[in-house]
Amino acid sequence: MNQHVRRMFVSAVACAMTFGAVVMAHPTPVAADVVPAEGKLPPPPKPEPVKVTELPLPPTAPSDDPGSCSRSVNPHRTGCIEGGPEALQSGGYLPDGHAVSASIKFAGAPAAPDRASIYTGTQLIIVKTDGKKFPNGDAWKCITCGVPPENAMGTTAALDYPQPFRDSKRILAGTNIIDCAPFRLVDRRCSPAKTHVYPIRWNVTPDGSGRTGNMRELRLHPDNVHLGWNHILFEPILAQEAYIGRLKFNPSPTTGTPLAPRYELTNVIGLYNETPELQPWRVEPAHPDQLLFNPLSPSVGELRGFSRDGKEVDYIGNPTESDNIDVFATDLVTGKTRRVTRNPEYTDPVDLGPDNWVVAMDTRGSERQLFMAAMENVPPLTDMVSVAFVSSVRNNHQRRFFQPILIDRYADRGTYQGQQLNAGSKKPGGIGDPNWNGRADPRWSPDGTAVVYWQSLASTPACGGASPLPCPDSTEPGGRRVRMMIARLTSRKPLRPARVAPVADEVPWGTPYVPGSPPALRPHVPTGTYTLRGQNSGEATVEITEDAARLTVAGVSVTYRDYSDDGVHVIDGTESIAGGGSLDIALTWHSNLTLSGRQQGTKVTRFRVEDQPAGTGVQCHRHAHDNDRRPRLPATGERDVRRHNLLFSSSTRNGNSARTKSWG
Repeated sequence: MNQHVRRMFVSAVACAMTFGAVVMAHPTPVAADVVPAEGKLPPPPKPEPVKVTELPLPPTAPSDDPGSCSRSVNPHRTGCIEGGPEALQSGGYLPDGHAVSASIKFAGAPAAPDRASIYTGTQLIIVKTDGKKFPNGDAWKCITCGVPPENAMGTTAALDYPQPFRDSKRILAGTNIIDCAPFRLVDRRCSPAKTHVYPIRWNVTPDGSGRTGNMRELRLHPDNVHLGWNHILFEPILAQEAYIGRLKFNPSPTTGTPLAPRYELTNVIGLYNETPELQPWRVEPAHPDQLLFNPLSPSVGELRGFSRDGKEVDYIGNPTESDNIDVFATDLVTGKTRRVTRNPEYTDPVDLGPDNWVVAMDTRGSERQLFMAAMENVPPLTDMVSVAFVSSVRNNHQRRFFQPILIDRYADRGTYQGQQLNAGSKKPGGIGDPNWNGRADPRWSPDGTAVVYWQSLASTPACGGASPLPCPDSTEPGGRRVRMMIARLTSRKPLRPARVAPVADEVPWGTPYVPGSPPALRPHVPTGTYTLRGQNSGEATVEITEDAARLTVAGVSVTYRDYSDDGVHVIDGTESIAGGGSLDIALTWHSNLTLSGRQQGTKVTRFRVEDQPAGTGVQCHRHAHDNDRRPRLPATGERDVRRHNLLFSSSTRNGNSARTKSWG
């Protein structure tokens, strides 16, 4: 089972995602999976100059009341954006690099038949990035506003993750493709009457009947022919799998719904394999009392996109180190896998540029995850149960703690942990204001000289309302709580975007999908007591417990004795975790580990997370431990919004650290 899937559900209910801790940031060792062929890594790049500015958006609606977006608010009568924290999602650049796509929520439109009534609800827009304007006098243009119903039969309302095609005429948004052919989207002749919205259908029945299979977080392959997506399983367990398929337009379908012109996915391949040798954890066949771990197995957890040349799939994968959520990349042909990020903080939304540099939305700098992840080189054994919960810590309700991080093509290494693109003023409304958090997805410009990202201001229920912490006031026009930013890398020379030839429909290490086939359940380690031998020294005794249905791992208990994989980090001590199975997130978690060798440290964790009756969420219970003395939180301030509601605590101490952070 791929346990990453539960994080999308856990994040909605896990309790007040802020924790007390004593943590120490740590340098990360160079690992073999990022060493180039010549065997040497280049020195880390020096910080480069970055200029961050804000991109224009429609005026903010004074309210959601019909007509509140009046002529005085928007003299052009081209709509107003909703002011809330979920009113925007920026997307990818158009091929010319002068405009970027975005999904926004319009509000306050007058009632029909007023011509401005079309500017309502969730719509797809494109926004100028070069300071120029469209013929209507705005720096933005709505693409889907006013599209006739007969041009959008069977489409879905969601328009998330907008990604333009390289033909400049189409945009993928949600499970739809918006098409203005024969005109380019920026052309004044691309009008609502000329625009069509086509649904995407993935057939999951043997006879082609019924509705599409569920798809989430779709990503367009750079060849503009293939599509990647994630699929949620609800039975027999909650799980998630990733797929890739070829897009094929069908103007006149005769089976399945909707019976309207649509794009269909053919040659679908699951980006997983049930072969034991391709699992991150497996039992040694010749020695059934021993465990084997392959941290670089081609095991796509949640698909996040593709490399710019289209050769690799990027995804959240099985952790290499305990409690450390990272991005991996696997070659679609060979299955060779590399670890893209390795900071102990949480990484998720990511985009690889034309020169293979990475921009990632990451919690690094917030120290949000360090109470769990600061001790390095601990095998991810308890992650068989805890990884979904660990992932959810990045959120406080709908508030993320992401900031855009620029990382070179050789990934995090040594003291190099990338460069924060918006490392500027932290004053309210400043580009580095920590109350403005990055969201998915950041996107590189086609020439590699700029990155567009969007942010949301901390809002209730993460603050205000029932929370004792006040919400920050917005300095944006009309009090808007979203903004779209562009970070220009001013010292870079433009690169010529490369054309990407269509990749093969086959993925040799994947699993061809047969419509109607039963859900794919990946192998897991069965109940038993095993030995995991350190690659350099020592061993760990591991006790695994399955859930009652034997569908997934429900408990792990580990004792480390002089355990070391790299010869410089030595782990001793015990840890255990027990969960309630695949559909709930009840956890009891204990750690008492010591680190010796290159660094000296301890990790002590004691807490319990409990499910509550439907609708009441989760409660966390704090237990006393060695470092239970914490400073009182100040009454107000940015720090409160970021780290409030202590419900349980843990500590990690790593020696040889540049600084120690203690917070409540």
